[in-house]
Formats: sequence, C-alpha cells, structure tokens
Amino acid sequence: MYKKYKRIFLIVLDSVGIGGAIDSKDFGDINVNTVLHTLESTKGSLPNLAKMGLMNLLNNNDLEKSDSYYTRGVCKSLGKDTLTGHLEMMGILTTKPLKTFTETGFPDELIKELENRCGRHVIGNVAASGTEIIKELGEQHMKTGDIIVYTSADSVLQIAAHESIIPVSELYKICEIARNITLKDEWKVGRIIARPFIGEPGNFTRTANRHDFALNPPSPTTLDSLKDHNFDVLAIGKISDIFNNCGITKATKTKDNTDGIEKIKEATKTDFTGLCFANLNDFDSKYGHRRDPIGYMKALKEVDDNINEIKANLQDDDLLIITADHGNDPTYKGTDHTRENTPVIIFNKNFEFPKRLPNLETFGSIGATIADNFNLTQELGSSFLESLK
Repeated sequence: MYKKYKRIFLIVLDSVGIGGAIDSKDFGDINVNTVLHTLESTKGSLPNLAKMGLMNLLNNNDLEKSDSYYTRGVCKSLGKDTLTGHLEMMGILTTKPLKTFTETGFPDELIKELENRCGRHVIGNVAASGTEIIKELGEQHMKTGDIIVYTSADSVLQIAAHESIIPVSELYKICEIARNITLKDEWKVGRIIARPFIGEPGNFTRTANRHDFALNPPSPTTLDSLKDHNFDVLAIGKISDIFNNCGITKATKTKDNTDGIEKIKEATKTDFTGLCFANLNDFDSKYGHRRDPIGYMKALKEVDDNINEIKANLQDDDLLIITADHGNDPTYKGTDHTRENTPVIIFNKNFEFPKRLPNLETFGSIGATIADNFNLTQELGSSFLESLK
C-alpha cells in the first residue's frame, strides 16, 4: 500500500539547471544558470511554470504565489552528467567520476579490439558534436562502411552510422560489443550510445533510433525496490536505458520532447500504482550542447504550454515532481554540461498552502520521498513527504 499518493509522476527536464552549485568552480563553471540565461537571452517567459514556483527559485525570492511546493536540488555526487544525476535521485551516490576520453580520444588498443570484433574500421575517435561529426565524416562512412566513433565531455562512447549502410540492428550489435569491451576498469565509460542517421551528404539527420547501452547500476536502486514490492515502474524516454532496464516494469521510448509529453499525458490516463519516471531529453541533446538558447527556449515553452493539461489530468491522490539532472547553459562557453542546482517542483491538486521547502541536501531526497510514500526506504537523502500538506 501507499501512504499518500497512488501514482507519482517524476519528470526530468534533462539539463534544465537553475544556477551554479556551490562547487561549480571546481567543475570549471562560473556564473552559469541554464534557465535564467536562456530567458534573458531570448526575452522569453514561462508563465505556467512560474505559477508553480520556478521564477521564485530563479529570483531567489517568494514573491509569486505558487500552487506547488518548490525547492532547489543539490547534487552531492562527483559528476554533472545524466547517469550521475539519475542514479543519485534513486539512491546511488557517485564518489568517483566515470572515465572520460575528451582530450585524447579512445586508446588504440580499445579501437583495434572494437574493429577486430565488429569487422569494421573506425574513423573519427575524437571529442565532437554528433551533428558536426556526421557532417564531416558521413560521406566517407557511406563510401567505406567504416563506423564513426566519437566522445564528448561525458563518459560516453558514441557510434554513428547511416541506416542504409549499417542497419540499426547491426549498429546495436556493434554497440553491444563496445559495451562489453569497455567493462574493463581502464576503459569503463558510463554509456555506449548508438547514433543512427539518414539523408545525403550535406543533409544528414539523426533518427529517433538512438539507443543507450549503460552500465548496470552498481547496486539496487529505489526502482528495484518498487518493482520487487510489486509496484509499477513506468519508464518514459531514455529512463530504461539509463538504468539498463533494472527496476523497470514497462518501458516506453520516445522520438523527442513532443512525443515524450504526449506519452506522459497518456500515462496520466492509465491506472497504475507506483512511479511514472520520464525524461525529456531535447533540452540537452538538441540545444544545450549546441549552445542554442533560442531552441532551448522553444523546448521550455513547449513544456510550459502543456503543463496545465498534465496537471488537469492528475487525480486527487497523484503527485507530480518536476526536476532536472544537471545543467547545460546554452549561453556558456564550450559544449559541456554545467554544474548547477536543479528545480524541484512538487504539485498535488489538494495542497492547501504550498510554499518553498529547504534546499534538498542531495538529489536522493527525491527518491527517498518516493520510497517513503510506498512504505519503502532509501538511505540516500531525506524524505519530504510529511512536509506536503
């Protein structure tokens, strides 16, 4: 049984940070604020999210009346990436950053083993934007059948291939080989990502057939605990990839944010008991890394335009939590994520006097609250369930 809420909807707006964390300088991030700088540079507004407390968080005041509780999430882990942020929410603290190969590319020994085992040569092997590297090497790939391997500031090995040259099923098998190779400690990256694309030279487009091959979480998460106790765990977007399907009872992939928002709406009309965990990834992958504040603002506006419908679909015993996993300020230098605090906005139709909550000491307090609601426990973080009235 559950204490207060039959269904909890946790929506992660991937990379939607709200200002530099106390240790942001240690990560090379100075004066970063993804949402505020996006709003300022585009002269945009988010009236519906403002009613839920977002602008109070950005302006560090409580002037706007809110229909939701709101606070800042503080990342306790050593990292500023998708895997680190999501794992921390569900109870796992990352104390040793995962391997990155941003400066050097991957070691020759790793590349040779990948080539030998998949039967294809590798081109690229640099840190690059995914759209730029297929623009640069896509034609060569189509002529030779070589696979495009690249990385970024994240702990990832990405493999791009044209769907007419290497079928998606083969690309996935190549990525599975890469995942197996990179289980060695010295090469252990957080994710292998398949990046299929289509089109002609000069007009390549990445498709929705992206697939992430993540490491298994290093220990059971609250998702596993929910599933083990016969609660539903619905994963929307790349959540199932992030957790490598551990603790998931139903996985629904999405094409983009628009599709993800529609899938969330569909889930609000579904009868289940447990957690619906969704990730909207376009902020990060399409706009943050590409330093595109105009596109980032459009993505924020799309959520703002749809959030009232999502709220209206909720039942009296539903809880909605909106948060993020890290920052990616589209006005900042470079292409990397930014070390930021995150918004944590909590909504239920029957809240009497919603207000600001104290800053969360860790993203894990979100998972601790979810676990508490379903009479389970999560060691990382402190539940704020009893503060919701």
